[in-house]
Amino acid sequence: MRTERKLTRLDRVFARLDREPERPAHIDVPRMSRHRVVLFASTLAFYLAIVWAVVITSWLVRLDWQVMFFRPYQQWPEIHAFLDYYVVLGQRGPTAVMVAAWLGWRSWRQHTLRPLLVLGASLLLLNVTVGAAKIGMGRLGPHYATSVGSNEMWLGGDIFPSGHTANAVVTWGILAYLASTPWARRWLSALSAVVSLGVGLTTVYLGTHWLSDVVLGWAAGLLILLALPWCEPLIARAETVLFDLRDAWRDRLRRPVPSAVPEPVGAPAARPLGGGAGDREPSVREPVAASRPPRPQGFLAPGPHTARSERTPVTPVGSRRPPQTDRVTRGTASARPLTGG
Repeated sequence: MRTERKLTRLDRVFARLDREPERPAHIDVPRMSRHRVVLFASTLAFYLAIVWAVVITSWLVRLDWQVMFFRPYQQWPEIHAFLDYYVVLGQRGPTAVMVAAWLGWRSWRQHTLRPLLVLGASLLLLNVTVGAAKIGMGRLGPHYATSVGSNEMWLGGDIFPSGHTANAVVTWGILAYLASTPWARRWLSALSAVVSLGVGLTTVYLGTHWLSDVVLGWAAGLLILLALPWCEPLIARAETVLFDLRDAWRDRLRRPVPSAVPEPVGAPAARPLGGGAGDREPSVREPVAASRPPRPQGFLAPGPHTARSERTPVTPVGSRRPPQTDRVTRGTASARPLTGG
């Protein structure tokens, strides 16, 4: 008895992908709802509170120094090698390449540029906001601290907020932001939160960031994700422009090149609209090839033309026929006997 094979979850995923030959008509685009606005305002207030706590050298700065003197990399040296590789999940270059490869394949499957444009917009916001905050506050890291207990602000550093943490929140959070189902969005949100949390704590373990840098990096990345719905109209407009440029380029390649049709030789030239004395006599346009010099007729031999029967075939070395004195040329009268003998 023949039984059908039970489809696995992977088979159902590929079957679903095969049913997407065209661009989905209704793509779930997150909108800036009231709930999201409240979250954005709360996160912004938390961001400003962390900055103010560091500027006034509050208890948060003292906690930073306590964690630094604890030296986690000396307390648990056995996980140092693993965390050196794990922190790569927060570096901008490798993570952007990995996520862009997945979103590029998804864009090709769904015939839309929105995933790649959303990733580009988020990375642009990340570089502008986090980079400006780093340069503006200029905080030094734990390895370059000058005096114990100080906040190390405005001394030429570039670690506040943590770029690794903010990049991990944004890069992996984009996958949850672009998820097509609520179930996938929940799981990807939890996964991105765990990854970004681990990256931030890893930088504290390695001694490259203060604890307050990591907390501010989480807030900075979350602000970018919450602000992305405000960029959706601009992203949709950019996608339309890019598709229009692509269609125009394809039409230009498929358009046949018009061939120039020469005018007939001897055709009368068009008369001007205005009247004049010269308009009474029709002017004859010169032939198209009149500007070219006439080709010599190389197939005619110089001198009087003779028939083919009267010419002796010659070769570059001379005639091949032996001389015959008794041969009479055709066309001349010869005396023949009327009767044979």
